[in-house]
Amino acid sequence: MSLIGPRRRRSPGVRRENLPRIDIVLISHNHYDHLDLQTLRWLAGRGVITFIVPIGVSNLLRSERIGPVYELDWGEARKVDATTVHCVPALHFASRGIFDRNKTLWCGYVISSKNGNVYFAGDTAFGDHFTQIRDRFGSLRLALLPIGAYEPRWFMSPIHMAPEEAVRAHEILGSGTSIAIHHGTFQLGDDGIDTPKHKLLASSRRDSFLILENGQSAGIV
Repeated sequence: MSLIGPRRRRSPGVRRENLPRIDIVLISHNHYDHLDLQTLRWLAGRGVITFIVPIGVSNLLRSERIGPVYELDWGEARKVDATTVHCVPALHFASRGIFDRNKTLWCGYVISSKNGNVYFAGDTAFGDHFTQIRDRFGSLRLALLPIGAYEPRWFMSPIHMAPEEAVRAHEILGSGTSIAIHHGTFQLGDDGIDTPKHKLLASSRRDSFLILENGQSAGIV
């Protein structure tokens, strides 16, 4: 376990030894709750995995002999077998220390395959980029949207969505199904550990915006 970064409040939903085969790992930015080197080293040791990161983050992975790793800027894409990973904008920031703020990029991803488009938002505030993504990729089969660490709003609104904003993003994106992420694991804001979930339940349709418990799975049509 890393000695730096936030502490988990809940165990992972799937033990790492029970993970299925993994071909691609997408890293949205370099914050400790999104980029844990110990975990990435373990994943790299399982076999050949392609790591895709935003601009500036590959040096950290390569320094730990984690790879192969490829950097993408907003608007760029990389094809891995029959899957294309598109790097898309997000409203957030990057840092792992005191003196490296915004020295690397942050992003979301749209994963395109024969099964449709899946959007992983990473960490992001609410903004016009959701409309841009809808205009570029059309309706999405699935969107993974963050809902936690949104209080206090005067501080968090430029970097994290509130649950009500995630619902607006879901509607703008035209996602057939959205799944709430970035909640219930780390205590990063003034909102309670389960407050984002309850707020989302009160403001969204449960058949199209899902909240999964740790370890729970859902079939997506």
